[in-house]
Amino acid sequence: MAERKPIESWLTDMDGVLIHEGVPIPGADAFLSRLRETGKPFLVLTNNSIYTARDLHARLDRMGLHVPVENIWTSALATAQFLDDQRPGGTAYVIGEAGLTTALHDIGYVLTDHSPDYVVLGETRTYSFEALTKAIRLINGGARFICTNPDETGPSTEGPLPAAGSVAALITKATGKDPYFAGKPNPLMMRTGLNAIGAHSETSAMIGDRMDTDVLAGLEAGMETFLVLTGVTTSTDMDRYPFRPSSVVDSIADLVERI
Repeated sequence: MAERKPIESWLTDMDGVLIHEGVPIPGADAFLSRLRETGKPFLVLTNNSIYTARDLHARLDRMGLHVPVENIWTSALATAQFLDDQRPGGTAYVIGEAGLTTALHDIGYVLTDHSPDYVVLGETRTYSFEALTKAIRLINGGARFICTNPDETGPSTEGPLPAAGSVAALITKATGKDPYFAGKPNPLMMRTGLNAIGAHSETSAMIGDRMDTDVLAGLEAGMETFLVLTGVTTSTDMDRYPFRPSSVVDSIADLVERI
């Protein structure tokens, strides 16, 4: 097998890699500082579609982690780019927060519940029965079903929360229609992110804390993959999967010297 080329660009997940329950993970600031010092292209990715890139920039900045807005790539942005490529200037009924609605407004989409082209499901802390019922009826009426990400649960200080993937399963059960997931592990999110920073998969690496999204997405996009053990997947969990990361490290601190 041919040796991989040196890593020139870095993609990293946010929750579980750089921060955990709202607190920076030791080494995250040093990792980001090294990236800025070397000038290597990088992106911080998240499947969470609640926040805009500007929101996340401010949130990370308050924690002492300095990531420019243009270096943040969310599942909402990936979803918007996908829809813009598929049906420019379309319409959508959206269940989600500002991260998703802003991304769709920015590509010129009209948000409506009147015969929309798409029903787009994202993350929110306030899923309503009324909104879900409307989404189900619109999908049954012919709207195409899109979901920002397949994550079944998300982190919180109180414990796991149901996430978009779980709600999508409810809608699928009611409609018989599976959504198209734009976020990880869909390699689409990785490829559009790489394109955004002018990087190539052969010389890029993906760092994540989840085998089922981060590592799988990086693997399917042809990138070198690093699993950190500061988030969801443990070293024991890893053996349950039929694929493996390129490397396993304790935390992001172990990768600072690799840059």
